Amino acid sequence: MYRELSIEEYIARQPAYERRRRWLHPLLRGALPAICQVEARGLDNVPRAGRTCLMINHISYLDPIVVTASIPFRHTISLSKAENFRIPIAGWFLRQWGHYPIRRGDYDRKALMQTIALLKSGYLVLMAPEGTRHPQGLQKAKDGLAYVASKADAVIVPTAICGAETWRQRLKHFRRARARVIFGPPFRFRHPGGRRIPRAALSVMIAEAMYQLALAIPDEFAYLRGYYSDIENASAEHLEFV
Repeated sequence: MYRELSIEEYIARQPAYERRRRWLHPLLRGALPAICQVEARGLDNVPRAGRTCLMINHISYLDPIVVTASIPFRHTISLSKAENFRIPIAGWFLRQWGHYPIRRGDYDRKALMQTIALLKSGYLVLMAPEGTRHPQGLQKAKDGLAYVASKADAVIVPTAICGAETWRQRLKHFRRARARVIFGPPFRFRHPGGRRIPRAALSVMIAEAMYQLALAIPDEFAYLRGYYSDIENASAEHLEFV
């Protein structure tokens, strides 16, 4: 029976998870091309080590898989909705890899604290600021990523996923899915001094970060920029590029 770990238990298990990821990752990279052809650009923008958050647009179920498979030199750790951990096969794989649950629709403080703990421990965490899939284009983001990345002083890499939203239709016609993953210029958040970041500041910070994600989306997929299509209004007052 599935039992959620405490934050302390989960972090303590990371070395064991990393040992599993070392053999699961090559298997994933080897198996994925059978169903999805992935093109990765900008891999040099992903730090080789240290506190790193991949900020993705979420357009399909394949997103965490294609991003994980796109990076040959690091292992991503993702949040996944709590219900997925109770699905027989998918839940088993999520637990073996060491992904962790989030309860959508509520303020999940444990998931936020778990993310901060992972980042402070030097891991690579994948987050979708919108909170759920939006294949029609970016929607207004929630503040969670700005909060955890600031608290952990993590590097954020805007990571655009394009093309994966058609994977079901292509597979129905016995064609491989196609996805392009673009890693944009990395940055950290600059924020006012003090332990508590005002909600208004978090909202501005995540908006600026989302424009960086929109800028990483190629013009041929401009419809995926959605709510942040007015990229000419992008600002970087709270961003420090690294």
